[in-house]
Amino acid sequence: MTAVPATLKAERRAHAGKGIARALRREGKVPGVLYGKNYLPVPLALTAGELRQCYLKGRFRSRIVQLDLGGEVIKVLPRDVQLHPVTDVIEHVDFLKVDDTTTIRVFVPVKFLNTDKSSGLKRGGVLNIVRHDIECICRPDAIPAHIDVDVLNLNIGDSVHIVDVKLPEGVTPAIRRNFTVATIAGRSAEVEEEAAPTAAAAAAAAPAAGAPAEAGKAETPAAKKEEKK
Repeated sequence: MTAVPATLKAERRAHAGKGIARALRREGKVPGVLYGKNYLPVPLALTAGELRQCYLKGRFRSRIVQLDLGGEVIKVLPRDVQLHPVTDVIEHVDFLKVDDTTTIRVFVPVKFLNTDKSSGLKRGGVLNIVRHDIECICRPDAIPAHIDVDVLNLNIGDSVHIVDVKLPEGVTPAIRRNFTVATIAGRSAEVEEEAAPTAAAAAAAAPAAGAPAEAGKAETPAAKKEEKK
């Protein structure tokens, strides 16, 4: 069952510019732009609180929302979102106008299944996640909520590549090569990596500790010769 897209109310802006944008923010609104293929860009103003609530639900850039633009409902995909560097308040947002024929690129989060039953993880292995999300190409109505990766039968040393992942119908990876999604690494490898620097440091310290003693032995005969003279 397809979820009903969230609806955001928006209004057209007559003018654009930094001064206008600052004035809108003082009024509790967020400036934005609506654009699309064969569609002239439209400057927008949205209610800051309503927009932030939608943003905080997650996956803001990878799910369809609807803009109520003066009674006209337009299906869009949020694209660029600019946040204040200190407060994280939304300062500007761009929307891409889409329809059922539009092909889009979106990042979809990866969900790992059976981590509590995985053969490799139960033996002490560690799940090394190479990609937390995967960029996909699909139509707006085919954007998956997540991509499932089953690690049940993975052992230590095994890897999951994109060809091993069953993607939903109508969804293809944006990267064509067979990239790695995750691996099961052994804890012993981590211990060896941690022990190697310690061993190296001990080996380096040994000659240093012996240096004064050797130097002392070399100086003693010379000192005796000086005394005889």
